[in-house]
Amino acid sequence: MSASDKRLNSRRAARADAALALAVVLALPAPAAAQQQLFSPFQSDARRYTDCMALVRRDPKKAHEEAVGWRMAGGGDGALHCIAVALLGMGDYVQAAQNLEALARSTPGATPENRADLLGQAGSAWTIAGKPDLAFKAQSAALALKPDDIDLLIDRGITLAGTGNYWEALDDLNRVLSLDPERVDALVFRASAWRALKSLDLAEDDAARALALDPGRPDALLERGLIRHARGNVPGARTDWMQVLELSRDGPYREAARRELEKLDIGKR
Repeated sequence: MSASDKRLNSRRAARADAALALAVVLALPAPAAAQQQLFSPFQSDARRYTDCMALVRRDPKKAHEEAVGWRMAGGGDGALHCIAVALLGMGDYVQAAQNLEALARSTPGATPENRADLLGQAGSAWTIAGKPDLAFKAQSAALALKPDDIDLLIDRGITLAGTGNYWEALDDLNRVLSLDPERVDALVFRASAWRALKSLDLAEDDAARALALDPGRPDALLERGLIRHARGNVPGARTDWMQVLELSRDGPYREAARRELEKLDIGKR
């Protein structure tokens, strides 16, 4: 693999990392009942925690201000968690990751599953911050507590792929697909790893499986286009990338497809 190919694959994996991590962040303001119980031993605090986390989605800066005030007034770990998630929304990913890791270490009464969830959130924050080594460390610590968590395995697999450790990434993604053979995102990420390793038959098979399960999935179409292009099937690649543009109004997959199409057009001149 050439140096330019490695850089391209690394950037593409990083974009996928960021998109996946952002999805995790956006899901955080709707805490599960177990998380509410962990951070809110009293009903009044439970309500305040729920309200604070909901505010993060609408206005993270205001949520941060309110959570800091709550913490100064004696708020406990619920306030600290809301501060950390608000920092994510504000773009202070490093501080958010550090806060989440501290909560995972120090929250009284936290179960191994609770700690794994917090470490997984920290891993997502490190990913968006562009700190893959720290993301890997947090994700590995989370998986030590929750070994068969599919989302954690996918997150770590993408982190490994983003640093060029494709065989190790395949170990995590293979584990995911042994637990859930129809997990489409894992199939797409595994296809990308196989393509990076020049195993195009295996890459094509995973992309085909992903699209059989979800025919209009933009990331799977983007990946199949990359595989087709690697095989020299330029018309097929163009068709896939044009379909991504039709399906995605914005976002990283549309942008990636647009860039690939531009490269095709430049190559024709």
